[in-house]
Parts: sequence; structure tokens; C-alpha cells
Amino acid sequence: MPAKPFYLDHAATTPLLPAARAAMLAGFNLWANPSSPHAAGRTARAALEDARARVKAALGWTGEVVFTSGASEALAIGLGRAHVDRRIVTAVEHDAVFRAAPDADVLPIRNGEPDSAALAALLAAPGRAVVAVQSINSETGTVLMPFAQNPIAHQIREAGGILLADCSQSAGKSPLPDADMIVVSAHKFGGPIGIGALLVRDWAMLEPTGGQERGYRPGTENLPGALGFAAALEESDIESWPTTAEQRFDFKNALFRHGEVLTPGCQCSHIFAVAAPRIAATTMLIRMDSLGFAISAGSACSSGTLKPSKVLEGFGIHPDIARRTVRISLGWNTTPAELEAFAQAWAEVNR
Repeated sequence: MPAKPFYLDHAATTPLLPAARAAMLAGFNLWANPSSPHAAGRTARAALEDARARVKAALGWTGEVVFTSGASEALAIGLGRAHVDRRIVTAVEHDAVFRAAPDADVLPIRNGEPDSAALAALLAAPGRAVVAVQSINSETGTVLMPFAQNPIAHQIREAGGILLADCSQSAGKSPLPDADMIVVSAHKFGGPIGIGALLVRDWAMLEPTGGQERGYRPGTENLPGALGFAAALEESDIESWPTTAEQRFDFKNALFRHGEVLTPGCQCSHIFAVAAPRIAATTMLIRMDSLGFAISAGSACSSGTLKPSKVLEGFGIHPDIARRTVRISLGWNTTPAELEAFAQAWAEVNR
């Protein structure tokens, strides 16, 4: 048993950065409602708008920002209130996408990428479509939407559609992709739980409902959360992590010696899906937890079930391999020693 628990489930949630904690504490002193017209409310409003501007600057976003309670609500707004006739989502999206768009057409994945021919056929149907694509898949670490070149965006815009990118696992770690709406979740990069954002290139893309956030998200604004969100983004830098990209990929290769690291397509360096040679994922989670290692199987929203992962199925992973697959995800405070300790424990358990 390690001297302290080793946390390797950062894709589910990552610890709060000290700068975010300090910003939230300062925010709790600004107790007035930012929508109130009096002096205290105006002070709170000024702090909220400053946080919004800092979020935009940190992400390099020139459009609009709607603060939400997290990624799930941002997805519900983007998919549910876009001025479109149809919805298209990839087969490997987070469960929150399918809850937000239960009637969506499903875009298959081919060789770790959205199938461009299938997308063309779906876009050719009558009516304007919004297309939801994860930038980095939360279960396998597959990069579905590279930020440097994004042919998907061009294909969708050529057809008159809207591209919604779920950047929950990439924001704060890599540049934003070229998209019309972007979903961000603060607690995935060291910000507080309970706040996220929907980035919108143009208000005309969304149907307003009235209330706060320019009329696009009713409810009293979470000022401490917004301040923590902005502070975390400003501090979040994967290049300053204790582990280098080379060390993280060396870790992946070490796991490969006693299992199969699933790499459907281009791979990021902070989320790995690994299939044990013999042990079922549920048993592996219990065994590794008893050894002091926190990992998961699939997304946190679905890992408590015994159902096969729809994401792994969407990537074409054989059901027997999927049954033995766990997820190891790294964060801003993961150390090389932790990676070495887990690799050793993984080798012993699977020897």
C-alpha cells in the first residue's frame, strides 16, 4: 500500500489549483447578486465580467461566453437551443451529449476519426444541422478534432451547419479547435466543480430564454465559481506539469508490456485506456484501489454501471477487450514517481 493514495482519475475531476481556491475565497466576499442594481451588485457584476474577459483571453476566444453549471448544461444549451433542424453526434460522445440530443443522427467512427463520407451523407439531408464532436475522447484519449487542421469544420460549414466541440478534456491543455460552439468544464483542469461555459461564436446561433447571462442561461450567477474558473485557466499549462510528454508516453509504453493500450487514432498524452490480459475492469478497479491507486473504467458518469462501454463499442473495440479496459488519466499534480509506482503495480497484478 503506498504511503498516500495515488490519484490517476483526472479525466473524471482534477484537484483544485491553489490559485483557483484563492480566487473563490475572494469571490465569497463579493456576496451581492451580480444582477442587482445597487452598488454592491455592481461591484459583483464588474468582478463577473472581469472573470468572463479573463476566460476569453486565456482560451484565445473572440466570441461570446455563457457561464453554465458545467459541461452537461453547456451541451444541453448548445444542442437543445441551436437554430437548427437536425442534430448529429459521433458514436463516441459523452453520455451527456446523448441525453441532450436523444433524437440525433449518429456519426460513425472510422480508424479513430469521424467518418467523413458518412458525415457528408448526413449533412446532405434536408435542414440545417449542428454536429457535436469531442476534441479529446474522455475514455480513450483519442484526439478526434486536432486544433491545427480541422477538415471537419470546413466540411460542416460548407454544408451550412454548426460545429459544436466538446473540449472538456482538452481546454486548459491544448489550443481550442476551430468550432462555432465550444463546451468547457472548469473542474477538468483545476477549477471548481459546478461551473463551465458554452463559448458561442455568434449569438444568432442560439435561441435565448430570458434571465441572466445575456438571456441565454437563467439563474443567479456563480461569481466565486467564475473567478475560480478564470484563475485556473490562467494557471493551467500542460507544459508546466511535473511530467513531460515524453515521460507520459514512456508510461504508456510501460503499461503495454503487461496489457494492451488502446490507441484508436491519434493519442493525447494524459488519458490512456488499457486492457488487462485477463482481469475484468470491475475487478481491476477494486484491486488497484486496494493498492492505493484511483483509476476508472470509462467516464465517471457511467463507470458505476456494468453495461459495456458505448464509447469503446463506437471505436470498434472487441467486447472482450472492452470488458477488461480501464482508464488512467493524468493531471497537473501527477508526478513521475506516481507513474512509476502505478506501472510497477500494474505489472505485478498482471504478471
